[in-house]
Amino acid sequence: MARILVVGGSLGGLMAANLLLRAGHDVQVLERSGRSLEGRGAGIVTHDTLRQALREAGAVVDAGLGVAVRSRVALGVDGEVVGRWDYPQVLTSWGRLYTLLRDALPTDRYRLGAQVVQVTQSDDHVDAELATGTRLHADLLIAADGVRSGVRAQLAPAVTPVYAGYVAWRGVCDEASLSRRTRETLFPHFGFGLPEREQLIGYPVAGSNNRLGLGERAWNFVWYRPAAQGTELAALLTDADGVHHPEGIAPQQVSWRQIAAMRQAARERLAPQFAEIVEKTAQPFVQPIVDLVSPQLAFGRIALLGDAAMVARPHVGMGVTKAGDDARALAACIAEFGATPAALARYAALRQPIGAAVVERGRQLGAYLQARSRTSSEPVAERSVEAVLRQTAVDPLLFGHAFESPAPHASAA
Repeated sequence: MARILVVGGSLGGLMAANLLLRAGHDVQVLERSGRSLEGRGAGIVTHDTLRQALREAGAVVDAGLGVAVRSRVALGVDGEVVGRWDYPQVLTSWGRLYTLLRDALPTDRYRLGAQVVQVTQSDDHVDAELATGTRLHADLLIAADGVRSGVRAQLAPAVTPVYAGYVAWRGVCDEASLSRRTRETLFPHFGFGLPEREQLIGYPVAGSNNRLGLGERAWNFVWYRPAAQGTELAALLTDADGVHHPEGIAPQQVSWRQIAAMRQAARERLAPQFAEIVEKTAQPFVQPIVDLVSPQLAFGRIALLGDAAMVARPHVGMGVTKAGDDARALAACIAEFGATPAALARYAALRQPIGAAVVERGRQLGAYLQARSRTSSEPVAERSVEAVLRQTAVDPLLFGHAFESPAPHASAA
């Protein structure tokens, strides 16, 4: 049995911790936040490999996982259907998966308010120093602390997120607040809106307290809009008091002026159903879209996992799926090679090229949105409605072997 520290208590860290604990290791999750994270509500597209990772991690995967839809529809600005594709999926939420994974992990294995400020290692162990001054010793340390990973910043400071030239406005709206036309048009489907140089996607998710009944669900939307780096992006990331948040602005800090302008744009550019959802969402928030690729995932006895390693644009719908695949590959490599640098090297050899391919796929899907102002006279790449419906947030295996996780049974890289 090895002692393993997992830095970061979000979904990737929880899947890794649960898998390693079930393999017999002594695992401790270190989450910097002093409060539980379950209140987050962003939508999650599930795939077969994500559901498998959840099962292996001990989570209950049943009809309560999320909302099932049978098809996709695209709406024109008049609210009429301009495209349709039959494609069954289950849509869930970040909060739902967090609850399932926390329920699977013993309480004493999850430590809140544990901010890691420094990591050091020797030939036979790794140490994590907390902000409180406490030092923890382990055989391995797994950094699953997100896109702004503090562990990665120490080990590979040159690897930073790169802004893609556009943002996503996001939000969740209660089904009960919406008109009958909007409910009937959208809730049976995964929905798309395709205004010029923009894209909106949305889908039903569980409502408060994970309710899935008619009238009790919610609609999760993501609206991609160009925002040039510099003044335009800075304005979106500046709160009503004039404070700039360059690394991302919290939902409650987004300026009401920016929200009002976004809602006006929705009335002008989106189908009435989507505009109604945007209007009635209590706290929309804005997320700059970034790419991140770490060329190195293993550093001796330390490994990067999930968004700490790679961040792909949300068009691929694979953020959590990729983290689950990372966690499964990591657990398999440790089972084969033991809690050693060789295991982490093998994990890195397996997952780095796959993660990089996922990031590249996200770049391809978002290329038409990138780095152009709305007043630019540059030609815009043509988009087929059918292509967008068939390529956005679908099962990665539809894109071939480059996204499959190879078996770990080979000599260490």
